[in-house]
Amino acid sequence: MKGQILNILRTEIGVVSGGALSMQLGVSRVSVWKHIKKLQEVGYDIRTSPRGYLLIGSPDIPYPWEFGELAPKIHYFDEVGSTMDIARDLARNRCPHFTVVIAGRQKKGKGRLKRTWLSSEGGLYFTIVIRPKVPPAFSSRINFAASMILAKTLRRMFNIHAMVKWPNDILVEDRKVSGLLSEMDAEMDMVNFINIGLGINVNNDPTLHEPAATSLKKILGREVSRKDLLRTFLDDFEHALNESDLEHIVFDWKRYAGTLNRHVRIVTSHEVWEGLAVDVDENGALVLKLADGSLKRIIYGDCFHD
Repeated sequence: MKGQILNILRTEIGVVSGGALSMQLGVSRVSVWKHIKKLQEVGYDIRTSPRGYLLIGSPDIPYPWEFGELAPKIHYFDEVGSTMDIARDLARNRCPHFTVVIAGRQKKGKGRLKRTWLSSEGGLYFTIVIRPKVPPAFSSRINFAASMILAKTLRRMFNIHAMVKWPNDILVEDRKVSGLLSEMDAEMDMVNFINIGLGINVNNDPTLHEPAATSLKKILGREVSRKDLLRTFLDDFEHALNESDLEHIVFDWKRYAGTLNRHVRIVTSHEVWEGLAVDVDENGALVLKLADGSLKRIIYGDCFHD
């Protein structure tokens, strides 16, 4: 109902009467007033008068009702420990495919290899529950699809040269603007769910704790609507999952890769490898050409560009 009210207020020119809203929505004027009051309480600037209601401004907060038909699957929290933790519980309790958990801030945001993802206010932090009908061996395709689609979305929306860094970061001019983390639950032959966690530096400033990072605000010199960015990415990603079996996703991903054909250092919890990144195979492993000319397949690790 809140989304429908906002849509009418944004579409109509000038003040919209309570009677007109009541008639269009098929609810009482008292019900309309209650929803308007709730919207005002969470930050919407709606001017009320004897003539009706006028929307002056909206907060840049990704509330569920801002996402149209996807709204029933959206869960928004001002602050949580980690969206990954909440999404895991929802997934185990059989939430639907493409359920999305969003947080304004995370106190214990999760990064790769058990690191903390700093989640300051102004960034965009969310986890998507995916239920793909694929065997576990093909699960990495979902990660590659998510990072590639985000890079394409950023390019199209902001005309910036977003690149993917193996395995799943997004860079602009070699500075990190987004990171991705995934968790999987699977049987022997089929994935139950894959949770894709994304952190995007939008209007926050990550450089105090991560000098090699940047944000969309720093790149563009202006603030960016987190709602518009998230809505566009979710639409693009859902469309990609629905329209493709992702068989060729790694090949497509490589067109946006900033890691290939450069010297890199890969750090895992047990070892360090250095060499020329020559390829990413069909299963998502990075292929390094070592100093002695041999090839090394690396499945996971932190990648540092030299």
